[in-house]
Amino acid sequence: MRRPDSARDDQPVRSNDPQETDPRETDPRGEPVYPFDEAATARVVIDARGTVTEWNEGARRLLGHRPSEIIGRPAAGLLAEGARARSRTDALDPVELDPTTLDPAALPDRWSGTVTLLHRNGERLDVRLLAHRRTTDDGATEWFLVSPLTGTVPRSEVPRSEVPHSEEPDFEDPYLLELVFMQSPCPTAVYDTRLRLRHVSEDMERLLGLTEDDVRGLRLPEAMPAPEIDNTERHMLRALETGEPQRLEFSLRLPGRDQEFAWSVSIAPLRDGDGRTRGVVVAVHDMTKQNRAQQRLLLVNEASTRIGSALDVVSTAQELADVAVPALADFVTVDLLPEVSRGGGEAPAGPLPGGVRLRRVACQSIYEGVPEAVVEFGDTSFYPDSSPAAESLFTQRGVMRKVTDASMARWDAGDPRRAAKMRAFGFHSQMAVPLRARGAILGVATFSRHRSPAPFELDDLLLAEEITARAAVCIDNARRYTRERDTALALQRSLLPRALPDHAAVEFAFRYLPADTGAGVGGDWFDVIPLSSSRVALVVGDVVGHGVQASATMGRLRTAVRTLADVDLPPDELLTHLDDLVNHLAAEASSGQNPGAAADAAGDVGATCLYAVYDPVSRRCSVARAGHPQPAMVTPDGTVDFLDLPAGPPLGLGNLPFESVEVELREGSVLALFTNGLVESRERGIDESFAALRTALAQPAAPLEDTCDNVLKTLLPSRPADDVALLLARTRALDASQVATWELDGDPAGVAQARRDVAGQLAAWGLEEAVFTTELVVSELVTNAIRYAEGPIQLRLIHDRSLICEVSDGSNTAPHLRRARVFDEGGRGLLLVAQLTQSWGTRQGTGGKTIWAEQALPVTGI
Repeated sequence: MRRPDSARDDQPVRSNDPQETDPRETDPRGEPVYPFDEAATARVVIDARGTVTEWNEGARRLLGHRPSEIIGRPAAGLLAEGARARSRTDALDPVELDPTTLDPAALPDRWSGTVTLLHRNGERLDVRLLAHRRTTDDGATEWFLVSPLTGTVPRSEVPRSEVPHSEEPDFEDPYLLELVFMQSPCPTAVYDTRLRLRHVSEDMERLLGLTEDDVRGLRLPEAMPAPEIDNTERHMLRALETGEPQRLEFSLRLPGRDQEFAWSVSIAPLRDGDGRTRGVVVAVHDMTKQNRAQQRLLLVNEASTRIGSALDVVSTAQELADVAVPALADFVTVDLLPEVSRGGGEAPAGPLPGGVRLRRVACQSIYEGVPEAVVEFGDTSFYPDSSPAAESLFTQRGVMRKVTDASMARWDAGDPRRAAKMRAFGFHSQMAVPLRARGAILGVATFSRHRSPAPFELDDLLLAEEITARAAVCIDNARRYTRERDTALALQRSLLPRALPDHAAVEFAFRYLPADTGAGVGGDWFDVIPLSSSRVALVVGDVVGHGVQASATMGRLRTAVRTLADVDLPPDELLTHLDDLVNHLAAEASSGQNPGAAADAAGDVGATCLYAVYDPVSRRCSVARAGHPQPAMVTPDGTVDFLDLPAGPPLGLGNLPFESVEVELREGSVLALFTNGLVESRERGIDESFAALRTALAQPAAPLEDTCDNVLKTLLPSRPADDVALLLARTRALDASQVATWELDGDPAGVAQARRDVAGQLAAWGLEEAVFTTELVVSELVTNAIRYAEGPIQLRLIHDRSLICEVSDGSNTAPHLRRARVFDEGGRGLLLVAQLTQSWGTRQGTGGKTIWAEQALPVTGI
């Protein structure tokens, strides 16, 4: 029973009227719960100054003083003059205490013994006393003293009507004692129908640290005040009232013990031969070992589910620290070797002798802000060979150490800041466990206790080694993943275009985001390829899988697309050739002909691709796709449509056709090409993603860079689960004044007229300096068409950032360079063209072929 806050220090102290009900002993409606005499125990509360603050009716019966006569006065005045008090506790041998200099602070948390007190009438009484130190709600210390009223109260001071049940309890009932041994387990305690202690077994005495004489006649909460004990007494009362056994479990730290114990309490009513309830027996079972084993299993299970949730070295180390606090330790640090902490470094094998330098990557504490930490996150610190961390890395086993004066002296000499922190927080026990995985040493995890009074035990070390071993494997996985990811990213960056060349046909912007999950870097790619006649090819592709193998495959496919595009193949034919290449790659991986291929990549080579060719002269775009998402087209007025293209099979299936679709684009239209990582999401369906993309693209006049950012912000989470490639291209068109076209007949005399027409057009464009070269090129190309091909023949000049000359005919036979012999009359035309121009080539069309040659514009013509 505690004094209310309103009755402390300078406030008037409330007396304990016997009619007042103890708040602990009423239900929520204020009705009494316990049907026994509260005055059967003398109960007194003394504050830290030795002043009496509470005095119940039992205390009045014992010593005769009324509450108003004693509350607020020193408790030392109750001690008989010249008397000695003899204490007996489980922690101290019997010692003599001077009652005139009673110092509660010098006593243990619990004190029991016999004290000679002075009755109000002057009579000396030897009183059995049990005192409990407790802390009030405001943090002050007080003592709760109890003494059963049995054989200590002068009979003249207690009216017969006030003796409980009209008779003094008989504490030596052999019949009840016989029932204990017949019906109850051990350790046991027997209580009568008023829930007053009658007998305890020897095992119970050892458990309580008190003898039967110390507690006989007391209620259970008086012998051991605690909320869990109050609840136990309620179950005892329920057993009395219902006649049914009761059982409960709780954890409680016993006085004089460093740690909490788990208890299982069985309560059973004791009945005589007539079936009358004569009391209850309480049997207590220590379940600490079973409870600890269960908690360890739960901790191991929690570690297996929480540690390694992400393939990141730092976050995995932090998960280890989070799991261990407070279940195992009060303070945990994880330090890795510097080369390991960076994620991609090689970890050494074998023991590490001597001192070691480690980098702090994670820590956790029972206190907010981790005030115990000396080393900041990311900093390195040197651990001498005498430290637990260095010792564990040398022995490659867990080390358990008590923090002794000798160890603190070594810390003082080597690291005074660390020693000061350990003293300030009261470190008393430490464990250091090496992080080892696959024969490599990664670092060390250190577990410390300071608030928890129990030191580490061997079971704690085994548990720490178990969860640390799991964490080490996860950290090593994260390290290996980081190394592979860095390699794949480096390879991918080397294969993807770092900057795309400016082109007259389109304005473009792009984004590439690698996956930010454990799946690894994928094989997404994009490209913008200049083609002949001011045309441009736009490419987006996605290789199946992730990692270095996917990046390598992506590089091969990107190179193949550039090579095939240089041949000026139509989109459907290009995808057919690319499909053949993917089939060859899959065959190599399956047969093992490629020794560098990963074993798990066999038979798993595949890709999707979209290839588009845009001609700024005709403003027509030819598109084909192989299992790839269809592109979006944004018209200059902001309308967004997804082009209806034949899906086509993914690359690698083989023997299936691809189809091209040709669409006309207004100048200023935007084509949006992307990989599936942009629209496939666990948070939304595919239709919802396409609708969101449509909304994000509906900004035709906005800069393409801003549109890219808006698309990514709208559709992507903070950590995309797959690679994302996005390519936006705004079309341009060549003005009709930049293109000149002539239809030619098959008459050789028309070559001269063609030269004159070209010269006139160049003069109109202000390119007089290019007339000589262009006339030679036109003469050779038109002559070859008339001589070796068939009609119709067309000549076209394109004035763009370069000067392009094209001659088209109805033949599909492509010319090629050859070395003419000395006496040959022909065979030197194409060689001449190749020497006079920057580049030349042939492309096939539906009605024949086109031979083109491109030359730089004269400087004066710019």
